[in-house]
Amino acid sequence: MKPQIGITESHLQKSNSFLSSILANEMTLYVKLRKFHWNVAGENFMELHKLFEGQYKQLEEAIDEVAERIGKLGGKTIGTMKEFSELTILKESPNHYPSNKEMKKELLEDHETLIVQLRKDIDICAEENKDAGTADFITGLMEQHETMAWVLRRYLS
Repeated sequence: MKPQIGITESHLQKSNSFLSSILANEMTLYVKLRKFHWNVAGENFMELHKLFEGQYKQLEEAIDEVAERIGKLGGKTIGTMKEFSELTILKESPNHYPSNKEMKKELLEDHETLIVQLRKDIDICAEENKDAGTADFITGLMEQHETMAWVLRRYLS
């Protein structure tokens, strides 16, 4: 049954398309955080191990909320690595194990990339799609990434 919530079918599909891309980005960053969590070593090991764990746990919640938002808008949620890799804007580095400093820098760049994209998505959802709920939802995600980026930026200062 299609939701009858004052948003056209076309706009619902566009919002779900944005949300699917966001989901792919969140999953890609989640996997990268897990990889770094598992492979961090050396000085500040425990501190960074816990930092990365905190961020991936925060993303676990966000991922579930994005998937549920898609369902609320009448869409089907993607759920395979192939689908995620086709939609993400983030880069992966198979067989590359960066230093602790490179890990922090790469994660910061990823968060900032997502923040820029989320700002664009917010504007389109609010203005073109007339979907204030999704715009507000994405704003919350953006703010989470701003906080995670800020923490990483402090480590790199």
